[in-house]
Amino acid sequence: MTHIITSLCLRDSSCVEVCPVECIIPGKPSSEWPWFYIDPDTCIDCGACIPECPYEAIFTEEEVPADYAAKGTEYIARSGLTGHYEGKNDKGEAVVLECTRMLEAGEIVDLRPDIAPNYAYFKEGPGYKALEK
Repeated sequence: MTHIITSLCLRDSSCVEVCPVECIIPGKPSSEWPWFYIDPDTCIDCGACIPECPYEAIFTEEEVPADYAAKGTEYIARSGLTGHYEGKNDKGEAVVLECTRMLEAGEIVDLRPDIAPNYAYFKEGPGYKALEK
C-alpha cells in the first residue's frame, strides 16, 4: 500500500525533503490540485514522510480516517472550497491557497475521498510534468 497525503496538507514541503525516492510533488495548479501528492507507483512505503508533516496529513492508504476529529486549528484544502489560507512552508516560502476552510473543533471529516486524487494526479493529472513548469 502506498502512502496518501490528505486534504489536511497545506504544502509545508518537509515531506519532499525526506522522501528517498522523490515521489512527492506539489499539485499544480493549486486551485485544482491543492496539496502535495505521492506517486503510488514509486512510493516504497518507507514512512519517512509521516512524522515530517506538521499538519499530520499523511497516512498509509488503509489508515486514512473516515472519521477524522478536527482539533479546530487546522484547515482542509479541497478544490471547490473558497476560503483563503496564507502561511509559510518549511523553507520560509509563502504558501497561498484559495480553496480552504478552517475546521471547527470536534468536526468529523471523512478523509477517504482524498485517496482517489493521489492516484488521479499521476494517472489523469499533470503528475511529474508539473515540475517542468
